[in-house]
Amino acid sequence: MTEVVVLFSTLALNLLCLALAFDPSPLQDFCVFDAKSPGCKSPGTVTADDFFYSGLHLPANTSNPYRAGLKAARIPGLNGQGLTLARLDFLPDGLIPPHYHPRASEILTVLEGSLEVGFVTSYPNYKHYPKVLNKGDVFVVPVGLVHYQRGVGRVNTVVLSAVNSQNAGIVEVAAGIFGAKPVIDSNYLAKAFRLDKGTVEQLQSKPWS
Repeated sequence: MTEVVVLFSTLALNLLCLALAFDPSPLQDFCVFDAKSPGCKSPGTVTADDFFYSGLHLPANTSNPYRAGLKAARIPGLNGQGLTLARLDFLPDGLIPPHYHPRASEILTVLEGSLEVGFVTSYPNYKHYPKVLNKGDVFVVPVGLVHYQRGVGRVNTVVLSAVNSQNAGIVEVAAGIFGAKPVIDSNYLAKAFRLDKGTVEQLQSKPWS
């Protein structure tokens, strides 16, 4: 009897974890986003084009200090499906700063070039899992963990990114702390980050957004 209870308890826990790992399941075949109203398009007006996007063959804008860019596939039919798809472009030495997605895991597929990716586990270990990916390589970043990406090598890098949420959220670590409005007390941040107050105030004065 004890074994049966343990078995069903384990099964229930696994199912609960699975249910919490993704956006809520839709209650209909699809809910195509309607830009003209807060609801879904009427099924009678939906066409195949609502599930189609053309443009990921074109690079994202990399004209920024990070020398990297993101282009999301804006597909109305993705609404409610618990997925987001995007193209990432990196010039040589381009990077995406350390950040995390509070509501999704991420899978990265390198289409061209080479990418260094890594994530750090939570307290108390803070273990770093770095990996250099080349064309055709795939890497998974677990939900909610701080991670980063940067182009390595001498050529541009193109990456396909997918997250298992319609609204994964993104929190850039440095911008979230030093770019907070209103500002976080600089004396506190100096102690927390083991920096001098002047350095903290200089970081807070930067245009993070």
